[in-house]
Order: sequence, then structure tokens, then C-alpha cells
Amino acid sequence: MACHAREISGDVAARATKRTTTAATKFAEINATVGVKHETRGPCQNGCEQQALSSAAGLANLHHDPTSVTTMKANRSLAVPLVVRLVAALAVFSAGAERAAAQEFSLYTGPLTGEHSHSYSWAMDYTEGLGEYFAGTFTWLNEGHVPDHHRDGPLVQLWARYPLLQRRVVFAVGVGPYRYFDTEAAEQDQGYSNTHGWGVVYSARATWYSAHRWTANLQVNHVQVSNGPSTTAILLGIGYQLDGPDTPGPRDFALPRTQKVTNNEVTVMAGATILNSLESQTSAAEQIEYRRGLTRYVDATIGYLHEGSGITARRDGATAQLWFTRAFFDEHLSLGVGAGLYAAIHHGDSDDERDTGDGILSGLLSVSAAYRVTQHWSARVTWNRVMTRYSRDTDVIMGGIGYRF
Repeated sequence: MACHAREISGDVAARATKRTTTAATKFAEINATVGVKHETRGPCQNGCEQQALSSAAGLANLHHDPTSVTTMKANRSLAVPLVVRLVAALAVFSAGAERAAAQEFSLYTGPLTGEHSHSYSWAMDYTEGLGEYFAGTFTWLNEGHVPDHHRDGPLVQLWARYPLLQRRVVFAVGVGPYRYFDTEAAEQDQGYSNTHGWGVVYSARATWYSAHRWTANLQVNHVQVSNGPSTTAILLGIGYQLDGPDTPGPRDFALPRTQKVTNNEVTVMAGATILNSLESQTSAAEQIEYRRGLTRYVDATIGYLHEGSGITARRDGATAQLWFTRAFFDEHLSLGVGAGLYAAIHHGDSDDERDTGDGILSGLLSVSAAYRVTQHWSARVTWNRVMTRYSRDTDVIMGGIGYRF
């Protein structure tokens, strides 16, 4: 009987050992899936893994040795790291597709030289990773006030980048098309004209990534346009990673969304209209807008815009735009860039000799940011650029409250 008992005990022990090994293997697989690295585990280091393995071994033996219940109660706290890892693994698989990452927003300013004169330049920039060594940016660039030229506009660039020093420092070079709007002094003191054209912007950038999602940037821009002076600017910038990275430095890719940024939203806004002239006259402005999400990344808006009457002529009318949008901070913040048409009725200014068709239809380019305060209410800020064919371009800067449903 004693011999038989020893055989049974040996068999139970062997099977318990096998289950312990299997549990350890499964734990290692979870570790690999979550992608936790030893050097980033924090104060626990490798001890937590050993504790979790001990807990796994206890679970394997529990079925065959009921007396181990007391021991398991004593070590219950040791199983917490394992539970954390399991929850993290589930989070990666279930929520990974819903996170939008790799985006950075930056502001720049610095001195500019062009056509034997000096001025300033500033820019706001949105960056999204296209892999470890590439990125894309959308930028609004302002080239200051070079004599007889007030030039700004949007540009899109493709960047090649190279990370160094454990991805804390990134060097990059970029190039892309520039759609500029230039307020030029007319010849013989005959006022001004709004000139639109295309150019190319060549850039080089160095970025330092902090441990708290902030970035410091040094950038050089050289602007070459089809009709007008070329400029060069040296810019200092500060940026913020809108979604925290898993590793130091920039994110390589933005993960896809699974839902729309916007369902339905009605927004009422008020602000100011600034005429793109050499004097930059201003007037009060109002706007009402309906926004609807079409896809995960695209919204559509229709609205009515009143630009006020404090400039050379009063102008108002209907607007329609398509928007590329992104959401951050657990869907609280959304950013977008939109383009569309503005069917405006231009009142007054009887001396204006433009064609009637030119006065009705204009282009409308906008950037917008919204912050969701509650489930239904949000605050929104929008900057509109009205692009005319008769030298009455305006900036319409608006802020207001929206209701989402």
C-alpha cells in the first residue's frame, strides 16, 4: 500500500509539474503579445514575472491538492501582475483599432529673409507618421510682411526622417507643394491685389522628444514660388504628441479608427472678418453650421456665413465643405481641415467692376478644432479663408458652441 501511495503521489506531482510548465509557457506568450520589455517594467522588474509564475503554478496544483488553498490565499496578491497582463492583452486586441496615434501638433516662429529684406514667419503644423523613416505633414505657413507682399497659405510635405539616441532625437528633411495667397501692393499706388499661386517648400528639421509627450523643434524653410520673392526662415517650435507613444520618440503609424469622429452637430459661432488688404480692415461676423460625419475620417458641413459690413462691402451666403477629421484625448478633442465653396451675395460697393459670376462663387478653406465639454455640448474654433477672384479675400475667425446628437 505504501508503495502504491508513493506511485500515486509521484504521478500527481508529475502532472502538476507539467501544468506549471504549460502555465509558464502561456504567460510568456501573453508577455510577447502585449510587447512588454524588461527594461520598461518599472520598480517591479523581473520579480513580478516570477511571482506571477508562482501563482500560475499554484493554480495548476490546486485541482490535485486541495490543501494548497491556504497557500493560494496567502499568495493572492502575487497574482495581480498576471491579471494586469491579461487585461492589457485583451485591451490591445479589443481597443487597438480604435486608437488614433502618431499625430503631433506644433507651433513655430522665427526670423525670415527675402528679397533683401527681413521679416518674421510663423507656422502651425500637424504631423502623422508613415513608418519609422517617413512622415507626412499639413502646415499653415505665414511668411510675414516682406515689402509689398503679405503671403501665407497651406502646404503638404512628405518627410524622410532618421531617429537617433534611442529615438529621442529625430532629423528629417521634407518637400511639398505650397498653395499661397499673396496680398500685393498694386503698381502706381493703386491699392492692392490678392494673388494666388503655387510654390514649393523645402525643409529640414531636428526634433527632440521629451518623456512627457512634449517636443522641441528647430526647422529651416526655403520657399520657392512661381511669381514672387523666395524666402528663407529659421523657426523654433514647440509641439505635443496628441496620443502618447509606446516607446520613446515618434509613433511610426496612426492606427485605424472604427467609428466616425462626428455624428450630427449644429454650431452657432461669432467672430471677426479681416480683409486681406494692406490695411487689414475688420468687421464682426456670424455663422451657423450643420456638421455630419460621413466616414471614419470625413465630415461634411453646410452653413450660412455673414461676414459683416465694416469692410468695403457686406457679403453673406451659403457654404458647403468636406472635412478630413481626427479625434484625440478619448474623443474629447477633434481637429479638421476643410475645403469647399461659398456662394456669397455681395451687397453695396457699387463702384466694383467685377463680373457678376466672380462675385457669387468663391473658394473656402478652413481649419477647425472642437472640444467636447459634455456628451452633447462642445466648443468650436474655426479659421476660414475666403478665396475670391476679385481681390476681396478675407480671413473669418469664429468661435462658438455646438450641440451634438
